[in-house]
Amino acid sequence: MPERHPLDRLSMLKTSLLIAFTLAVAIGGGAASVWFALQAREGVGAVTVGNWTAYPDSGTPDSDPYSRARIAREGILALGRAEGLAFVAQRDSNGDALRRDCRYTIEGTVPPARFWTLYAADEVNAAIATGTRRANALNSFQVLHQPDSSLAISVSGRPSPGNWLRVTGTGPMTFVLTLYDTPIASSTGVSDVELPQVLKAGCDA
Repeated sequence: MPERHPLDRLSMLKTSLLIAFTLAVAIGGGAASVWFALQAREGVGAVTVGNWTAYPDSGTPDSDPYSRARIAREGILALGRAEGLAFVAQRDSNGDALRRDCRYTIEGTVPPARFWTLYAADEVNAAIATGTRRANALNSFQVLHQPDSSLAISVSGRPSPGNWLRVTGTGPMTFVLTLYDTPIASSTGVSDVELPQVLKAGCDA
């Protein structure tokens, strides 16, 4: 059998390297795009209202594949339209990422609901522990409202008068506002509701 010419072997090597590089880019790029889609709060099926984002179809048969994959990966319980709707805030009203070493005021009105809860979550979407006997979440039965039915909730590691949600530690966080048995969950006008603002009051040095 005749020996291959060195140029032929070099050409085959180049072709093999090109195929390997193409496959690496395709697989790596595909995996990266899926990871980004699962990490991003804004995306397919998302409805954004001010600082807050919700996925109205996440607990329904109309849920998109990315939402189903996100729910499975994070191990969260998705609510159906008849059960409620969860809103998540990752940034304040200035567009800055929320941090546990900063102080915030959640101010405004909450859409009508039979019951709602609010808590701060860490990077794996678990409620941030307070380090004390104080509950790590607030709910509609315990908060104080202003005369105009609006509310103001202080979020920080320092005690604050009125409605206070305690957070501890450092690093990023999110706010999760869940409305149970709310009429907006079964309507098509989720984007038209009014939700509280997330105002930064300052950060610890």
